[in-house]
Amino acid sequence: MNRRFLLLLLATAAGSAYAQLRLPTPNLQLPNVLPNAVQGPLDTLRRPVDRLVERIDLPDLRALRLDQATQLLRRHPAVLEADPRGEPAVRGEILAWDPSPAALDAARAAGLAVAREEGVDDLGRLVVLRVPAGAATAALLERLRALDPDGHYDFNHVYLGGGAAGAPAPAPAPAADTAQPVARARVGLVDSGVDTGHRALDDASVHLWGCGGRAVPGAHGTAVAALLVGRDGRFRGALPGATLYAADIYCGDDPVGGSAERIAGALGWLAREQVGVINLSLVGPPNGVLERIVAALVGRGHVLVAAVGNDGPAAPPLYPASYPGVVGVTAVDRTGQPLPEAARGPQVLFAAPGKDMVSAAPGDPPYRSVRGTSYAAPLVAGLLAPALARPDRARARAAVDALAHTAAPAGARVDDRIGFGIVGADLRIDPARLR
Repeated sequence: MNRRFLLLLLATAAGSAYAQLRLPTPNLQLPNVLPNAVQGPLDTLRRPVDRLVERIDLPDLRALRLDQATQLLRRHPAVLEADPRGEPAVRGEILAWDPSPAALDAARAAGLAVAREEGVDDLGRLVVLRVPAGAATAALLERLRALDPDGHYDFNHVYLGGGAAGAPAPAPAPAADTAQPVARARVGLVDSGVDTGHRALDDASVHLWGCGGRAVPGAHGTAVAALLVGRDGRFRGALPGATLYAADIYCGDDPVGGSAERIAGALGWLAREQVGVINLSLVGPPNGVLERIVAALVGRGHVLVAAVGNDGPAAPPLYPASYPGVVGVTAVDRTGQPLPEAARGPQVLFAAPGKDMVSAAPGDPPYRSVRGTSYAAPLVAGLLAPALARPDRARARAAVDALAHTAAPAGARVDDRIGFGIVGADLRIDPARLR
């Protein structure tokens, strides 16, 4: 049986199953490679990624995430800090997944205090521990792991988008479209905010979560949402008119936007809403707590589709796409070639268009060119969603299996560059098609 599909068959919420799955849980104590990679003056990048690029389409996105991470850490030193790998995390916070009363007593004895806690649907409990002033987060994290070796503790890492917007694109010309909305299709999105007033989303039903009920539209989230459920003349997403459950984890310029805690809250909401397929066009480091939450959802029968990232083919794997059971998606250009910045490895299950294409954007102009694995992932999520309106383990396996068979003939070699193969090629919206 193919190694990738085997992962989906075996994925469960139980930690004991991890030994059977694709990737071992990575050790966070790795060499600190980030500072040497990002020396030099900062540019004018802002985050989340939807606010980063307002110029011509980028030829290479490999330095983008590192630039984002560096700027975040330098702009918000009171709120964010670097983990031992140089990855951004919320300063002075440690996440604990489902800690026992004894574990919390040990944490308090070590000087930590419970800052917040919430249930993630009925999957478990997320506790945020506050590090005392003057103490090192990394040192207390290691102490907690030593005190409770069976527990799950990690930094409150911050995750970033997997793509960028570029040049303005022409508005779509009217088109005769007799296709009806996919009434039963429901799909989830964890991203920046969605501009629900954009004309591409007029036919879609959009349910929002996050930011205390405030609507904070973002370009990245709006573009991904339109590729999922949008329709506007000659522009069509993968599931035009379907129901979208969109969680905003960035809330504009909030410096702790994209944190693992917020991702957990968004996934908990989507679990409560029984959304079968969830798109995550965001990337970051391995995180033991987030890994447990992802495993719980996969074990329950959700399909999580994630961008594999744009750090380059030789870069270490990014997450959540590289967690066991997650459907990792890379991006190809109009000729079917993987983007030079796209990640490679066993985490890649499918490839979809992610260049030479456009999507919706808030404001004027209403459409822009887009590039990156962020924009390939929603096409795959849209192809899977009709078969999984609600989570179901057997149907989840069948949906991924069926898509794999459309991507490659039985027995074909699985490629670390494109996984099972390219899907959704007809969903690429070339600027020339809009005129």
